[in-house]
Amino acid sequence: MISNKLQDAINAQIVAEMWSANLYLSMSYYFAAKGYEGFAKWMKAQANEENEHAEQMAQYILRRGGEAKVGAIDAVPQEWDSPLAVFEHVYKHECHVSSLIDALVDLALAEKDKASQDFLMGFVREQVEEEATAQGIVDKMKLGGQSALYHLDAELGTRK
Repeated sequence: MISNKLQDAINAQIVAEMWSANLYLSMSYYFAAKGYEGFAKWMKAQANEENEHAEQMAQYILRRGGEAKVGAIDAVPQEWDSPLAVFEHVYKHECHVSSLIDALVDLALAEKDKASQDFLMGFVREQVEEEATAQGIVDKMKLGGQSALYHLDAELGTRK
């Protein structure tokens, strides 16, 4: 059985994951409108991944005898100044999500809930990858400048 405190915290993370999905979907639409189909496809895949995280968390709560809930999801940004600004936002956001996941792990540790610690460590590992990927894209954009955007757009468009 999952504690109410941990259940509530994971439910809050479900909302955060869904907000992230909406953010990335908004970014996908922004890129599509600007003609960056590869970036748009990559962001849509990110949105789908965030929705999957929310679903995994909800199913985990249910398997542990808790109640999964979806709270209100705030509006997300709709405009950015440039593709670089979008990916800088992605990097900062992934760092924020990492801090949220870390807090959940800390709570699971305080609650002495080893099953939740184990479950959440998968998200800790994924966040390392997410931060590194976003930072790598930002670095490539800064290194290559405007001329690199076409090639990077094509590269990110190959994501499945």
